[in-house]
Amino acid sequence: MGSARSTTAEDSLTADDPLTGYGWDEGFAADFAAHAAQGLAPGRIARVLGTHCQVVTADRSGGLVTVEADLAPVTSPDPLRWACTGDWVGLDAARSSVRALLPRRTAFVRSTSSKRSEGQVLAANIDHAIIAASVVADLEIARIERFLALAWESGAQPLVVLTKTDLVPEPSILGHLVADTQAAAPGVPVLPVSSATGAGLDPLRRTLKDGTSVLLGRSGTGKSTLVNALLGSEVQDVRAARDSDGKGRHTTTSRDLLPLPDGGVVIDTPGLRGVGLWDADHGVAQVFTEIEELARSCRFHDCAHGAEPGCAVLAALERGDLAHRRLESYRKLRRENERIAARSDARLRAEQRRVWKQRQALGRHMTERKRGVRE
Repeated sequence: MGSARSTTAEDSLTADDPLTGYGWDEGFAADFAAHAAQGLAPGRIARVLGTHCQVVTADRSGGLVTVEADLAPVTSPDPLRWACTGDWVGLDAARSSVRALLPRRTAFVRSTSSKRSEGQVLAANIDHAIIAASVVADLEIARIERFLALAWESGAQPLVVLTKTDLVPEPSILGHLVADTQAAAPGVPVLPVSSATGAGLDPLRRTLKDGTSVLLGRSGTGKSTLVNALLGSEVQDVRAARDSDGKGRHTTTSRDLLPLPDGGVVIDTPGLRGVGLWDADHGVAQVFTEIEELARSCRFHDCAHGAEPGCAVLAALERGDLAHRRLESYRKLRRENERIAARSDARLRAEQRRVWKQRQALGRHMTERKRGVRE
C-alpha cells in the first residue's frame, strides 16, 4: 500500500507511463483528461472488496503502488454500473476514494440467479476471454458453448483452453476431445495445455502477452493452477487434486487482476457454478454460425426450424450435415436468451412506471402547495 501521485492531463499521455503494463493507452488517457484536470489520478481496479477496492496506480517516484480505496462515491443502483475488476478509475489519493469510472470498452456479463433479471459484470476492459475446461471429467460441450456466447457478446476474443491434458491416458483420446471442442467453437482457438508439464503453455503465453485476459470456468478446471504456471510462482492458492478424477477445489474467492511476467495482465475468477445468458443474441449467433448460415436459406425468414416446410436447417439435420445435439443446444440458448430479454424489458417497464408514478405524486403535491399559497 502507498500514496499515489497527482496526475495532470499532460503526463497521463506519456508513453513511458508505468500503467501501460496494465493496459493504459492513449484512448484511456483521452477519456481520463477531464478527471486529470480535477486532480484525480488514473488507476485500475485489481480487486473489489465489498464497498472498497484495491487500485493499481502510479506513485510519486514513477513506480506502481496498490492502494485501497472507497467505492461509495461511484455507487450506482444499476448492477451493470458497479465497479469491478478491470475497470479504469479516477482516484482521489488524498481521500483514498474512487471518484470516477471510465467508460468500458468491453465487459463480460452474465445474468444473476436473482428473480430481478439483473446482469453481473465479471470483468471489464478485457481483450481475451479464456474459457477453461478440464479434459479429466466429462467434457461439457454445452457449457463451453454457453461461455462462448457470453464471451463473443463481451467484445473480447474468446479462447478455449483444455486443461489437465497430462492426465489423459491416450493421445488419440485427447485428439477426439480437441476435435469435439473445435466443432463447438467455430472461429475460436482451442489450446490443450498441462500446467503440470508445461505442454501448450508457450502458445498461450504468446496470446496473453498483449492486453488483458479473463480466465473463466467452473470449479475444478485448474484455473488457479494455470495462473500459477503462467506467473511462474505460487500466487493463487490451490488445494490438492483428488487422485480419482484429478479435480481440485477452487479456492479463489475474488476476481484478481495479476500482471504476467511476459507482458499483459490476467483476471483470475472464482469457479462459476451457473452461467446465465445476458443479452447475448449476437454471441449465440457467433457460436452457431453454421446454423445461422443455413437459416438464411430457409423458405420463411422467421422460420423457427421446427416443422416448417422448406427449412434448410432441418434439411441439413436429415442429411447428417448438422448434429442433433448442436441444434438442440442452439434452441436452448435462443429460448433462454429470449426469456431473459423479455424479463429485462418487463423490469425496465416496471421501473419506468415507478418513476412516472413518483413524478405524478410530486406533481400533485406541488399543485396542492400552490393552491394552499393562493388561498
